[in-house]
Formats: sequence, C-alpha cells, structure tokens
Amino acid sequence: MKKATIRFTSLLFICFSSTVTFAQLSSLKIDSIMLDALKKFNVAGASIAVVKDGKVIHAKGYGFTNIETKKTVTEETNFQIASNSKAFTTTALSILEDEGKIKWTDKVKNILPQFKMYNDYVTENFNVQDLLTHRSGLGLGVGDLMFFPDGANFTITDVLTSFQHFKPVSAFRTQFDYDNLLYIVTGEVIAKVSGMSYEAFVQKRIIDPLQMNNTYAGISLIKDKSNLATPHSSESGAIKTIPTLELQVNGAAGGIISNADDMAKWMIVRLNKGKYGTDLKETLFSEKNHNEMWRIHTVMNVHPDPRYNPHFNGYGLGWGINDEKGYLKVSHTGGLPGMLSIVVMYPDLNLGIVILTNTENGGAGLFSAVANTISDSYLGLDDFSWTNKIAESMQKGKDTGDDVTKKVWDKVKYSKAVKLKNEDFTGVYLDKWFGKIEVFEKDKQLWFKSYRSPKLNGLMAFYKANTFAIKWEYQAMNCDAFAMFSLDENGKAQSIKMKGISPNIDFSFDFQDLDLQRVEK
Repeated sequence: MKKATIRFTSLLFICFSSTVTFAQLSSLKIDSIMLDALKKFNVAGASIAVVKDGKVIHAKGYGFTNIETKKTVTEETNFQIASNSKAFTTTALSILEDEGKIKWTDKVKNILPQFKMYNDYVTENFNVQDLLTHRSGLGLGVGDLMFFPDGANFTITDVLTSFQHFKPVSAFRTQFDYDNLLYIVTGEVIAKVSGMSYEAFVQKRIIDPLQMNNTYAGISLIKDKSNLATPHSSESGAIKTIPTLELQVNGAAGGIISNADDMAKWMIVRLNKGKYGTDLKETLFSEKNHNEMWRIHTVMNVHPDPRYNPHFNGYGLGWGINDEKGYLKVSHTGGLPGMLSIVVMYPDLNLGIVILTNTENGGAGLFSAVANTISDSYLGLDDFSWTNKIAESMQKGKDTGDDVTKKVWDKVKYSKAVKLKNEDFTGVYLDKWFGKIEVFEKDKQLWFKSYRSPKLNGLMAFYKANTFAIKWEYQAMNCDAFAMFSLDENGKAQSIKMKGISPNIDFSFDFQDLDLQRVEK
C-alpha cells in the first residue's frame, strides 16, 4: 500500500548529452531494458504490458516467480498490485454514484455512524471524496502499523474509531499526506451501500465484466495459488523469499491480485473513459465520473524539471495527475512487502504501461526506470539512461541509510557495559489506537511485544540516555525502531515514544504516531 516515487529526476542531474530521439520501442528493445533492469536492481521477477491505441503491443514476463523453484514469470503470472487497487476502489464508488446509490458529498458518518475524526468539525463535514484524496489533515501513513507487518487482529471497528486518537499535522483539506486507512473505510462504505462485501462488489461489477479472468479482488478468493508470484527481499544483499502479506479487514487500499495481461485490459477501459466490449458499446462508469476520477482534487507542489516542463501536479480519486511535455499523465504506484507495481497512462497519446515486480527495494527502481524509458520514447525525448541513474541514486540512498543504522548498532555494542535496572522499564503500556504492548525481561534482557500485532516482538538493546534500539524478530522489511522512555522522579518509566531507526524505513511503519502510557507494572 505504500507509495513509491515515480520520477527520480529530483535526485538526479539533468543532462542532454544524447540528441538521438526515438519513437515506439520495439519488443526486443523492451526485452533488453527489462533484463538489464532485472539484473541491476537485483529483482527476482517482473512482468510488463504496454497498450497503444486500444491494442496490447507488448506483454511479457521476465525472471522468476520464486528464486527457489525457478518457475519463470509470464504475462499471466499474478502479482499483488498493492495501492494500484485504489483505482478499482474509486471505480466501484463511481459505479454506485452513477446508479444514484451514493453521492460524492455524502457524509461518511451518516453511512458509518462509528466513524469519528480528530475533532467534531472534521467528523461532521468529512465526505466520501475526502476518504479518497489524502487531505484529511492526518500525517503520512497514519495508523498503517495496524496492518504492517501483517498478522495483527485489528478490525474495521478499530479502524473507524482510530482517527479520533491521531494528532493532525495540517488543517483539514489543505495538504497532501498519503493515507491507507481511509481507503479501508471506503471499502466498508462500498459494502454498506451495495449490500455485499468490497471484494464481492469489485469482482462482480468490475473484474468479471471486463473479463479480467485471472484477477482477484482478494487473496482469499484464489483457489489455486500456483500462479501467484512469491515476494522477495534484497534488504540483506542476496535475494530471498519472504511471506506473502495477506491484508485484513478489506482490500480497498491494496488487496487486488492481477497480471500484465489483465491489467492491459484495465488500462484500455480507462483510456476509453469507461467504455468496453464489442465496438465499445458497454459502459463500466460514466464519462462524468471518468472526469471526476481524473480531476485534481488535492493540489501538490510542482518540481521544476526542464526535461518534462511540468505545469501542474496533484491527486485525483485513486490516481496521481500531472503533465509532462504538454501531455496529461495519469499514474499510480503500489507496494506491499516484496510486491511493487506501477500503472502509468498518457491519455493524449492513448498509451498505457503497467509493470509488476516481486522484490522489495529493487522493484521500485525497476518499474521507474523501465516506465520512464518507454514513456520518454513516446514523448520524443533522448535516451536518459534511466536504469543506470536510478540504480546509482538508490545505492547512494541505501548506503546513507546503512551508515545511519550501522552507527546505531555500533553504539549499542559500546553501551553493553552500562548497568540498568530492568525493572524500571518493564510493564504494560497502552496506546489508544494500537492497544497494549509489554516490555518484559527474558534472560536478563529487555524485550518488546505487541499484544495485537504479534510480529512486533523483539530484543531491546540500550542505546543511550533513556533510549533503546529494538531489533524485531520480523526482518522481511527494514523496520527496526527506537523506543524512548519518559521516567518519573524515581527513575521509573511512565511512557514510551517510538520512531524508526533507518531513514529508509517504509512510511507504513508509523511508530511516531504511538503514545504508549504505562498502565500496569
């Protein structure tokens, strides 16, 4: 569900050393670009589809679905598309709006009475579109810790009642901060209004009519998972398999599973403004709501870039909206542990590109480099060597993050001689939205465990002052954290604040939103 960066030009210098321009890339050239990126970004497997003028001009898989079995990826291999599911969610609402079953301005609290925001004004005025536009006033990835890592037992009631406990970082409807939890609320709105589960509605009203025959609205709907790519991580250097994340509650924020072939059908209907079928006689959603989904609702900053000469940037309903070289660009990225994807379309060019990958870290680099290279060719731009530039930029970012974390763990080693009274820190602590955690002693060392998210369990090592570094037993993603204790006058811990250790930690590990207060000794 995390959102990856699409263009890396802000991190790179702009150069125009090559004056050669080229039009549509051949399939052989795309093969070469994909295979080169697969190697340089250390990615196990990936698939791609390119559509132009209503036709699939390239669809293919590369690498392995699983590095242990060596099964090869094809255009029919299924991947979790993560936050690219959000466009299916906004499409579901568009269908319901077309049918008069809901209005974009309907108040959420009138549909879901348990829904409560951080103050009465926002609760009273929060409408359906506010769920979709990342302008709630809450911070980036707020509350994602309920679902990252997976395996927690949070319910839709927990989600609906959690927002009142978060502190806003901006005024309501004034600032973009990417949010997953409010899309989960959207899934419940769809269920309430339609009378069927989110997954059942999306499957029946979107996936089946478009004959996306190997696409599923939820992983639980897949009877035979032999065609599902395995997620991988290259966090430790070598690629290794990691468990597939199975989302709880509903899949409205990131639960759909699809493949390059089916996503090509999805892009074509989007580029046809909701029309599909023989002679485009069928309508999935109205042109009115097509325009609503592809209209900027939340304005974002435009970063000057002479290569693309952009003029506007923002977020629509489940889509990022901006311009490049005078062409409208509609796109989104997606990320779950070991599953990263991109969908990018240029309606004026009737062009769409989807790339699905199965490796943490490198997947985002691969889909950015390949999508940029292909789209640049249609924009008439020179070959910018995106793969090499992004690989270099990502390596620098990784090296910087690794340097920070190494210094932390080196400091921990030097601090082992510090004598502490473990009983001053042990006890049960409560956060109003995340629930109870316990700091306990095992083998004369402190440990942290969450009552509701069992994978958040790990050794606490003294760092300095009143701060400990936690090494989680869960290591599928880079998410080790600091725990900072506040003490009373007798040196007894009363509360804990937390934050990630690495600057490269995924924003869905929102430890900073916890406010843990001691409730038991």
